[in-house]
Order: sequence, then C-alpha cells, then structure tokens
Amino acid sequence: MAIKIEKKIKGYNVVKPEDKAAAPAPVVAKKDEAPKAEVIQMHESLERPETLVGSTYKIKSPLFEHALYVTVNDIVLNAGTPHEQRRPFEIFINSKNMDHFQWIVALTRIISAVFRKGGDVTFLVEEMKAVFDPRGGYFKAGGIYMPSIVAEIGAVIEQHMKMIGLIQDPDMDESTKRLIAEKRAAYEAAANPTPKAAATAAESQPATESTGFPPGATLCAKCNTQALVLMDGCQTCLNCGYSKCG
Repeated sequence: MAIKIEKKIKGYNVVKPEDKAAAPAPVVAKKDEAPKAEVIQMHESLERPETLVGSTYKIKSPLFEHALYVTVNDIVLNAGTPHEQRRPFEIFINSKNMDHFQWIVALTRIISAVFRKGGDVTFLVEEMKAVFDPRGGYFKAGGIYMPSIVAEIGAVIEQHMKMIGLIQDPDMDESTKRLIAEKRAAYEAAANPTPKAAATAAESQPATESTGFPPGATLCAKCNTQALVLMDGCQTCLNCGYSKCG
C-alpha cells in the first residue's frame, strides 16, 4: 500500500526484522478507562495566542523624572483542566523618559525570551534584585531599600510571580507575628514613656513619608526594610523578626 508523505523528510532509519520482534506491544486503552488529556508544557516553540492576560505595575523612582509602567503578560496552559496554570510569557516597560530606551528594550526582549524558553524562570528575580547602581539606591514606599531600578523591576516580577502562584511566599507563623508585635510595643513604650513625651516627639519629627516603622530604624540585611531597631543591646527587625542575637 502506497503512503503519501505530506511533510518534509528530516531523516530516516531502516527497520530490521529483529527490531520488529523486539518492539513493545502497543498499549490498548480499556473501554471503561477515560482518555487522558495531553498536558501542554511551556517551551520556546509554543505559539503566542491572540489574547493574553496580564497586569501592569507602576514604578516611581527618584532616579527617573517619569514613572515606569511594567506590563507582564501570562499564557494560560491547559485551560479548563486540573493542570491549568499561568506562566509569564512576555514583559513590556513603557515610560515618557527616553534616556534609557535602549537598555530597557534590550532588557524586556531578553526577559521575554527567557519566559518563553520555559522551565524554572524564578531565578530571574534574584539575579535582577542583586543589581546595584554605582550611584546608590533609594527607599521606596514602606521603607524598602532598592539598590537600583533594575532591582525594582525584579521586585515587580517577583510580585507578579507570587500573584500567579509561581513563587510561594512563606507565611509567618503566629508565634513570630506575636513576638514582633511584642517587641514593637516594647520599643515604642521605651522610646515614648509618657503620652506627653510621645506628643512632643511626634511634633519634633519632620513631615516625611510614613514607613510604618519607628523613626530612626535602620536597614535590615534580611528583608531590605528600614525596620531595624536597637532593643536590649541587640539589633532587631520589626518587619521580619530577624535579630543579630538569634
């Protein structure tokens, strides 16, 4: 029987009689067994759908006059099945500031290529957050230190990956939360022993953006938040509970 080949021949192999004898028998599905759905994995040859879902994040840095708008689009794999998952597929960064247009375009194209390659792409977060600006970093809202604008883009990607479930944020247990609350209350009570002293201290403080932590707190090396205070002769973080004394 003649078979018409529609596709281009990329290679061939001669099947010997002994190969036929050693070939395993084809698996026949049982009548009562339901056919299993084919799971689609992320890989670089996966075609882009017409429509993608995504989120846009705003970055306002003192290093730029205008804000950056970071858009991360996701592809939905195995939609409507128990294996459904969202994976980042592409990233765009838009801004009125054209001074850094070249490296921003290059960065987005490289990150999008890594996203489409598949596999574990969470390593991008740590690599980008470790980029330091030789001119110095800055503090964003909440007292979180950003060593560079690239690091903040990495933090945005981390936030998006946590939102779609690609990165699991470990929850702080109740005992740690209770310990941090006790240490914060003790620190504030020691700093302002009386309501009158507290009012005087509040009036003497300059009108700065509130970080949610006591004034005079320094940067924590573990969570990069300006929440490290000196308590009982030991540096203690009121954000993550880190302490140099253990």
